Amino acid sequence: MDLYFSDVFKLSPKALERYGAFNISLVSDLPLFVDPFLVFNSRKPRYRKLHRGIVRYLQFLYKMARAQSLTPGLIASWYRFPEIRENWLGFSQSGNQGRGLGSKFADALHSNLGVLFQGLNRDKITKDVHLEKLCLVSDRVGRDNISDFTTNLIHAFLLEYTSTFAKKYIDRSLRKTVAVSKVSFNYQTQTWTSGQFDLPFFQGAHVLLTPRDLLTKEDTWINKTDLFEDFDQIPDAIPNEHLRQQVSNFFRSLLPKPTKKRRRIKKTDRDAAIQKTLQQFPFLIDYYIRHKEGHGDEAKRLSSQRVELSDQLYVQQINQLRHLLETTTTFYASEVNSYEAAYRRAQFLKDVIENKGCHKVFYAKGQPIEREADLQILYRFTWFGTSFDVGREANDGRGPVDYKISKGATDKSLVEMKLGSNSSLERNLKKQTDIYAKASDAQRSVTIIICLSAADQARVRRILRRLKREGDRSIVVIDARKDNKPSGSKA
Repeated sequence: MDLYFSDVFKLSPKALERYGAFNISLVSDLPLFVDPFLVFNSRKPRYRKLHRGIVRYLQFLYKMARAQSLTPGLIASWYRFPEIRENWLGFSQSGNQGRGLGSKFADALHSNLGVLFQGLNRDKITKDVHLEKLCLVSDRVGRDNISDFTTNLIHAFLLEYTSTFAKKYIDRSLRKTVAVSKVSFNYQTQTWTSGQFDLPFFQGAHVLLTPRDLLTKEDTWINKTDLFEDFDQIPDAIPNEHLRQQVSNFFRSLLPKPTKKRRRIKKTDRDAAIQKTLQQFPFLIDYYIRHKEGHGDEAKRLSSQRVELSDQLYVQQINQLRHLLETTTTFYASEVNSYEAAYRRAQFLKDVIENKGCHKVFYAKGQPIEREADLQILYRFTWFGTSFDVGREANDGRGPVDYKISKGATDKSLVEMKLGSNSSLERNLKKQTDIYAKASDAQRSVTIIICLSAADQARVRRILRRLKREGDRSIVVIDARKDNKPSGSKA
C-alpha cells in the first residue's frame, strides 16, 4: 500500500531527507504547517527574501486600503485565497480538503492592517512586520489562517522547490507539466499571475513538497497562549521606567486581593487582568513580539523537535504498524459489512498493540500521545486500501463523530477512538455514540479506548462497571502501556 510521497513516487525516503523535504502522506493531511516566523528568522538568504516578499504584499494592501475604498472584487482578489491543499499539510485529518481563507479572514486582515505595522512605526519596537500579530488582536484569525496565507504568499517558491526535486529524482511517467493559478503577485498590474511547472502528479492533481525547516506543529512561535503565559516578562522590556511602572501598577490593580481562604490568584482572574491591560496599553503586544524575536533560536529548536516527532509518529511508526498488520493478520481483507470491518480491525489492533510490540506507535521519544486527534490520524492510516468508505468527523446534526465506515447507502457504522484519560469519557460512553447513531443513518458503532497507563486502565474499568457495560462487544479497550510489555517484543 502506498501511503507516503516516497511510496507513490518510487523513491527512497533518504532522498527527501537529503533534500530537506518532509515525507508527506498522500492519504491524509498531517497536522504540520508553515510558521512565518521560521521564514523570518532563518539564516538562509532565500527564506529571508521570502519574508520580505510577505511584508511587501502586506505593505501593498495597507497602501491600497488607505488610498481607496476597495470593491468586493478587489477584496476577493487580494485578500481571499484557497487552501493550497497540494502540500497535504493542515488540519482536515481526512484527505486534504481545507476551507481556505474566506470573508472572515479577509475582514480581519483588512481592518487590522494598520495594527500590523505599529511595532515598526512606534520607536521601531519590533525588527519587522509579523502576520501572526493578527492572532493576537483578532479572535477571528487562527494558526491555520496564518499558515494558509503564508503558504499562498510563498507559493512560487514551493512550486520551484518541488519541481527541482521532481526533475532530479522522480520518473517522467509520474510527473506532469501543470498550469497553476495564483503563483505570484504582479505589482504593476496588481493581479495574481499563473505559471507552468513540471511536478509530481497523483490522482488527478499535482503534489507539493515543503522544507522541514519551515514547518512546525501545535502553534506558531508568536501566539496568544505564550502572550498570556509570558506576560510578566513583557513590561520589563519597556525602556521607559515611568511607563514600565505605570503598566505594572495598572495590571496589579486589576488582580483580586489575596484573602486567607484564597491566597493564589485564579488563572481566569489573571487572564482577565491581562486582557484589560493589553486593551489599555496595546503597544505591549509589540514588546511581546520583540521578546519572541530575541529568542528565535529557541523557535528553530522547538519546531525542529516537533517535526522530528511528527516524522517518527506519522511516518516511521505507522509504517511499522502497517507492515505488521499486513504480514501477520488479515486486517486488510474484505469483510461482510461495515460493523464487522470496524470491530475486527479494532481486535487486530488490540492484538498487535498488546502482544506484538506495536504499543510503541503511541509513543514518540518515550512520551505517550496526549491528543486524541493524533490517535485518530493513526487510525485513519490503517484503513487505507480498504473497499469501505472511511469518513472523518462525520456530522449528521448532533455533532461530529470520529469516523463513519460505510459501503453503499445502507451499510454504515460509526467509530469513536478515545484516550482512557479523557475527562469526558464516561459522559461520551453514556450518551454520545447512541445520539450519533440515532442522528445518522448508521446502525451500529464501535468505541476504541486506548489506555497508556495503569491509572487509565483502572479508571476505564470503573467507568464500564458503573455503566454496566463490562463485556460490551462494541467497546474495545486496548492496553498500550509500555511498562508492562516484554522488553524483547519486536514491532
